[in-house]
Amino acid sequence: MEMHYCPLCGTRLKAREHPTDGIVAYCERCGDYRFPLFSTAVSIVALNPERTRTILIRQYGEPGEVLTAGYVDKGETAEHAVRRELREELGLEAGSLQYLGSHYYAPSETLMLNFAVTVSETEAHPNFEVDAWRWCPIDEAKKSVSPGGLAGELLRDLC
Repeated sequence: MEMHYCPLCGTRLKAREHPTDGIVAYCERCGDYRFPLFSTAVSIVALNPERTRTILIRQYGEPGEVLTAGYVDKGETAEHAVRRELREELGLEAGSLQYLGSHYYAPSETLMLNFAVTVSETEAHPNFEVDAWRWCPIDEAKKSVSPGGLAGELLRDLC
């Protein structure tokens, strides 16, 4: 049981056996179970038109290279979030989208929805969130990202 207080009324939650889901947080005041809340984000393998290179970025003063990613806004579809994040962070327009699957990232309690996206233009125009960017061959990108991380797994499964 992760939550401690009901998000609707503020009453302290108690652990209670759910008929089908095991122990779940329960609000006695509302008379209802409260399932865990978590964030949803998209992770993007942006590919050049030939699908031979991907773009890696560095952000927030961190030394490592990562894929473009961002949270899904309330009321937004994952596909819209992919297009918005590429446009916002890199100034790129997404062409075709391919859903690659999902992964739960426990440190930030985030469900990552992963996409491969082909872009038509390769000249990026990054915003303030991006410290550096580069297009690189996919095999090189696999070696450049953190070993054992989600980016490496997505790149490995893609090609």
